[in-house]
This record gives sequence, C-alpha cells and structure tokens, in this order.
Amino acid sequence: MAAQSACLIEQPDFEPFAAARAVPATNRILDWPERDRPRERLLQLGAHALSDAELLSLFLNTGRPGMTSVDIARDLLVQFETLRGVLAATAAQLRACSGIGPAKAALLLAVSELCQRALAEKTRSRPLMDSPQPVEDYLKLLIGNRPHEVFVTLFLDVKHCLITTDESATGTISRVAVYPREIVRRALALNAASVIVAHNHPSGGVAPSASDRRLTRMLQDALALIDVQLLDHLVVASNEIFSFSRQGLLSA
Repeated sequence: MAAQSACLIEQPDFEPFAAARAVPATNRILDWPERDRPRERLLQLGAHALSDAELLSLFLNTGRPGMTSVDIARDLLVQFETLRGVLAATAAQLRACSGIGPAKAALLLAVSELCQRALAEKTRSRPLMDSPQPVEDYLKLLIGNRPHEVFVTLFLDVKHCLITTDESATGTISRVAVYPREIVRRALALNAASVIVAHNHPSGGVAPSASDRRLTRMLQDALALIDVQLLDHLVVASNEIFSFSRQGLLSA
C-alpha cells in the first residue's frame, strides 16, 4: 500500500527536558544532596515532580565512569527525541548508546512492553467507541515510531471491547501489502463483530493517500459480506492520528 510520508495511542504528552534541574557537578548521585536525588525526590514529592530524564534514570539505576544515570537518560532523550522514542527503540538501537549495555537495554524493552500491555488492558476494560483516547494512545506507542510501515487490526466483540490486536502486515518505509481476505478470515475465526484498522506513516504526516482510501473501501466491502463492521481506519504518526471515521470518510 503506497502511503504518504508520515509517522501512530497518544500517551500523556512527554517533554524530554521537562523541569531540568541544576545539580552538583559530581559523577555519583549518592554524592548529591538528598533533596536533589531522583529517588528521594520521588518518594517525598511524587513522580510528577521529576523530569523525564530523572524518571528514566531510576530504571537505569547506575551510570558509567564520568556519567551519572541522569546524564545517560538525558543522552537517550536527545538521541531518540522523546520519551516515547526511547520506549520504541530496538535493543540494537539502545545498545548503540553510550552507557547502555545488555542489562539496561533489556530493562528499557521490558518497561516499553509493560506500557503497551497496560494500555491494551485499558482498551479491553471498556467499549472502544466510548473511549477513543486509550486506543489512540495504545496505537501511538505500538506503531507510531516504527521505522517501516505496519498495518494492525483490532478485533472487537459485540460490545465493542477488544478481543485481540494483530499485526496484519509489515512493509517498507513507504509501502505495505494488505490482504483483506486474511483480515476477513481472522475476523471469522475470532467471531468478531467489528474491527478497527490502523497503519503508520514512518516519514511523517497522517494525510491518507489514494491507496489508503481504496484499501479502506475494499476492507469495508469485504467485511460487510460477513456482517462485520469496519469502525475506523486510523493513520498514525508519532504525535498525530488521522481518523477516517471522524472525517466522515467511511461509507454508510
């Protein structure tokens, strides 16, 4: 599927250098005054009082010669631009960063997976059409920062609650091949009543291409043959989502 350049379920907006704090020039956090240490500040003031770098440093736990864990966290946020970018990075991308070995990379990957699972649980706990924001947050974290196009399908039950999410197809930076018959077959196997489909635009922008529009019509027609409703097609970027349904582009 040819797609215009673009990037997808926005979690709360992350500010990579929010509340940056001046701290003593020392390579050991234990040498800092207690009021400046991230762990102590979190326990005393709450997690909201910490910057993204300070929160991330708590997972990294230790630094390396010449750098504290906060310094490494700041470097990660510069490298990947946002906290979401850090959580979307692969093991190889993380390990290419100074101060990140296999243990820290594994921990960050585990944190990312936990975030995705928590958001998926949130989408299962209520009808998705009544709470679109958790769906968009989930999709942004799931595919918004992928370096290549990914097409995902959310299968829903009669109450519009999530049954499961499938990665129906993967492709290149600008193209992915999607087969409606496979999505129809999967919907029948799951006894789904409706589906939401989504794909990302890795190069930025969420305006749907002509092929995106053609695919949406094909999917809608194919699913209608088995009495399954296409509720929406979402085009996802890292900080933006285009909804076919909201724009009135799904035929009645």
